[in-house]
Amino acid sequence: MTGGPGELPLLQMALRVEQDIFVIRQRGREVAAVVGLEHQDQIRIATALSEVARDLLRLAGGADISFHVHTGIDGRFHLRADLAPVAALPDGRYEPQSGAVSRLVDTLSASTVEGVTVVRMSRRVPANAPTPTPERLAEFRAELGRIAPSSALDELTAQNGQLIAALDEARSHRDELAVLNEELAETNHGVLALYNQLTEELEETNRGVVALYAELDEKSAQLRAASESKSRFLANVSHELRAPVTAIIGLGRLLTDPASDPLTDEQSQQVDLIRSSATDLLGLVNDLLDLAKAESGRIEPDWAEVDLRPVFGQLRGTLRALATGSEVALVVEEPPAPAVLRTDEVLLGQVLRNLLHNGLKFTERGEVRLAARQRDDRWSFTVSDTGPGIAPELHERIFEEFYQVPGATRVGGTGLGLPYAQRLVTLLGGTLELSSEPGQGSTFTITLPVGGG
Repeated sequence: MTGGPGELPLLQMALRVEQDIFVIRQRGREVAAVVGLEHQDQIRIATALSEVARDLLRLAGGADISFHVHTGIDGRFHLRADLAPVAALPDGRYEPQSGAVSRLVDTLSASTVEGVTVVRMSRRVPANAPTPTPERLAEFRAELGRIAPSSALDELTAQNGQLIAALDEARSHRDELAVLNEELAETNHGVLALYNQLTEELEETNRGVVALYAELDEKSAQLRAASESKSRFLANVSHELRAPVTAIIGLGRLLTDPASDPLTDEQSQQVDLIRSSATDLLGLVNDLLDLAKAESGRIEPDWAEVDLRPVFGQLRGTLRALATGSEVALVVEEPPAPAVLRTDEVLLGQVLRNLLHNGLKFTERGEVRLAARQRDDRWSFTVSDTGPGIAPELHERIFEEFYQVPGATRVGGTGLGLPYAQRLVTLLGGTLELSSEPGQGSTFTITLPVGGG
């Protein structure tokens, strides 16, 4: 569609002297902003551009640069930068001096066309950005034409500001985790020391950005250790909260007991509100405690041969009361014989009950259905509903702790049920996947081995 032969580029530039690198970085960031890339992606592609431009200035004496919008093989729109050296590269090949440059963009390649090696890099345009129709591309070109390049000093100042913001954000994340893991405090000092070195000059600054992203990747192991500390914290807090919350519920029940002194209508409403709030809090505390147990590995499956028919029968009986609306039907299909697999009956029941409960909460009309099928050496459980559905970009987020899908159909909850269910399925040696589209309902699929995990 766009970016093809004969298509006008969004912007063209020439790289001939060292100062041009500043302008290329600035204009690259401006093109990325006009097309609709997010702020961090603007900085990434601008940094990659300046690094490659520096290499081509050294190796070939300069390059001609053009920016395009094209449709990638994934069907998404991409912002692409083509850098054509003004002289032949050594051996007709190009390798970036910094191996980390390729991590800043989605694609980075060098291809030879008619004896000329062209370096190309691209970054995906967000799905919510304006569709780059020919009219929109013309508007992009006009807007870029109105933006006057700033001086090298202005660009250096802007870049330092971006680095300060990025480093402040990284340092903020580490400060939040420092109370859980003292080792991360040393990382914060390392980032601060790196920041002091990066502000000396543009070249060192660019390389520092690449090093920072690489360092953040390497700290994933330390973040996992912090997550374990968080689980211990949640378990301790949840355990300490259960007793007073349970006591509040009990006192509320005593106040409304017929044998106690009668209450006024206003007092009864206030006591009911206290009991309801305490019950919600107890549910949150129990969810936190369950999640902390799962994360800390303190849940050990009790492996046994489980007949699915009584499990499904119990789910059918206990959850039928939740489908109070006449427009929502709960359908629990009888599993095909022989419906036996080696698993933990209690944990499997918790997962299926959680998914069915979620479906009943979010479905206003239609049905919520549980079905099971055996395929070779694995059992597949599907919980489907006719609810509002979930957008594809949110499929991974719903398994994050405390996250709830926004929208008019949002109901009460803690956002911990699905993360807990996913961890239990993993303990049982299986997988939990989601298939959903807005307006077409949702289907959760659990796959478990017949012989246990």
